[in-house]
Amino acid sequence: MAKIKNIKINESAGDKILNTITNIILVLLILIVGYPILYVISCSFTKTDALSAGMVVLWPVDVNGNFAISLEAYEFVLQYKAVWTGFRMSVFYTVCDVFLQMTMTILVAYPLSRRSFQGRSIYTMIFYMSTRVSAGLIPGFILKCDLGLFDNIWAVLISGSVSVSHILILRTCFQTAIPGELFDSAMIDGANHFTCVTKIALPLAKATLSVLILYCIVGQWNEYFTSMLYLRDQKLYPLQLVLRPIMQAATAMGQMDTAEMNAAAREQANSGLENVRYALIVISSAPVIAAYFVVQKYFKGGVMLGSVKG
Repeated sequence: MAKIKNIKINESAGDKILNTITNIILVLLILIVGYPILYVISCSFTKTDALSAGMVVLWPVDVNGNFAISLEAYEFVLQYKAVWTGFRMSVFYTVCDVFLQMTMTILVAYPLSRRSFQGRSIYTMIFYMSTRVSAGLIPGFILKCDLGLFDNIWAVLISGSVSVSHILILRTCFQTAIPGELFDSAMIDGANHFTCVTKIALPLAKATLSVLILYCIVGQWNEYFTSMLYLRDQKLYPLQLVLRPIMQAATAMGQMDTAEMNAAAREQANSGLENVRYALIVISSAPVIAAYFVVQKYFKGGVMLGSVKG
């Protein structure tokens, strides 16, 4: 098989200047976004004395400025068994929330996207009005308590099982990105609606679904307010609620009475507080960042490439 030679494109002087400026801007944006992340990770692995001396610039160091990794902040945080329980519950809530949200979103978005579905405009308006009109926090709390959802994991799961914004996004994707002729031809060949959803709609809307899944993961992982309202059993706490008392314990280290500690000890406690803060940021953010790297590969590619011709 003959090799294809690289085709060299002659760029004008204006194009070269524009490309150079664009590359410089992109590099600056990467540094602006990437350096704070690198700094937080480095501080979380730095010893307290080096951190209090302000010696961290790019990587973890010791008091002499040499590269050194310390796990004392993570040891302080991970010594709490509740952290492991909270992490497990956060994973459970996130997985269940993604499954429930995407199931409800697909089941509602697909019929709303079909022109043959009678009354779809009315149902769409009803869903949209629910985002503008709300009974409020207290009536919702009373209703869930009357339904027996207080101190129950279903209070957390049901609260986020339906997202109107996700329904409208996926409905628009089904309407604009997928030609109706595909569904019509499949129905003529004997396919039912379940087959149309699983074999046509979902594969062609993979990019949109991946974005919605990422939104669900980030939203549920960072959620704490609903759990704080409805959960009293600490074994059901998500990670965000578990890390709160740990942060308070670390704060108490830096707020001890001056009569009980000298200046050096106070400085050590304050630096230890900062060390733990950075470790908490890394622990709570790492799963979300990992989820992005897993899902982001589906953002690329032409979703409708080759689906319809002529």
